[in-house]
Amino acid sequence: MPGTHDRLPRQGLLMLAAISLLWGLNWPIMKTVLSEVPPLYFRASCLLLGGAGMLALARINGICLAVPRDCWKRLLLLSLFNITGWNVLVVYGVSLLPSGRAALLGYTMPLWGVILSVWILGERVTRRHLLGLLLGLAGIVALMGGSLEGMRQAPVGVACMIVAAWSWALGIVLFKRLPVAMPTSALTGWIMLLGAIPMLAAAIPLETSRLFVPSFWPAFGLAYNTIVAFMLCYWAWNRIVLMVPVAVSCLSSLITPLIGVLGGVLFLGETLGWREGLAALLILAAVGTVLIRR
Repeated sequence: MPGTHDRLPRQGLLMLAAISLLWGLNWPIMKTVLSEVPPLYFRASCLLLGGAGMLALARINGICLAVPRDCWKRLLLLSLFNITGWNVLVVYGVSLLPSGRAALLGYTMPLWGVILSVWILGERVTRRHLLGLLLGLAGIVALMGGSLEGMRQAPVGVACMIVAAWSWALGIVLFKRLPVAMPTSALTGWIMLLGAIPMLAAAIPLETSRLFVPSFWPAFGLAYNTIVAFMLCYWAWNRIVLMVPVAVSCLSSLITPLIGVLGGVLFLGETLGWREGLAALLILAAVGTVLIRR
C-alpha cells in the first residue's frame, strides 16, 4: 500500500500535529517511568496491553482481525524493526542519556529513512527533500548544542539511540516494501503484540527480581504510553507512513523532538535559549519544505 500523495492531506496533517505533541511529551514521561519500572517490562507491558486494546477496538468496530496466511513473515519482520528494535534500544538509550537529548538522537531517523528509501524502494529524492533533510538535521544539531560533551561521556546511550533510529527508519521503509492487506488498526495491533513477545521473554529472567508496584506518576506514565503513545500514536503514524513517500513521512516527524524540548521547558523548568529558537526555525522550515505546496 504505497503512498499515493506527495504531500500529506488535511487528515494526515491533523494526525501529524497530534503525534508530534503526544510523542514529544512522552520523552520526559518515559524517563519518569524508568525511574521505577525495569525497561523491558515497561515496554513489553505497554505493547501487550496496547496491541490487545487495538485489536479489541478493531473487533468492536467490525474489522476483521485475520492475518492472510502468506503475510505472517512480513508481520514478523515489520514488528522486529518497528517495534522490538526501536523500543528496546530507546528505553536503554533514555536510561543512559537525558530524555531530551535521547529524543534528538532518535530523530536522526529521517537521514537513514531517506537513504534506505532510495536504496530499497528506488524512491526519487527531490531537491525539496534534500533541502528539508539538511534544514532538519541542522535544527537537530542546534538543539544538541552544548550537550555534545555529555553525550561523549555516555557512548553506549548514544549508540543505542542511533541504532534505534536506524531500526525505525528500516521499519518504515519495509512498511512500503512489504505491504500487508489489512486495515491499519488490525495491522498495528498485531505488530505491537508480536514485537512485545521477545521483550517479555527477555524481561522475565532478567528483570523480575526488580519489579515492584510503581508510585502514581510512573503508573500514570505506563497508562499514557499504553493508550496514547502506542494505541493512538502508532495507529496514526502507520496511517501517515502509508499515505506518502518515505522522505515526506520521515521529515514530517522532525517536529516531535522540538515538542520534547519545549515540553522540558514548560514542565521541567529547563531553560530556553537562542539555540532552541534557531532550531525551531530550522525544523519548521524543514517540515514546511516537504509539506507545503508551492
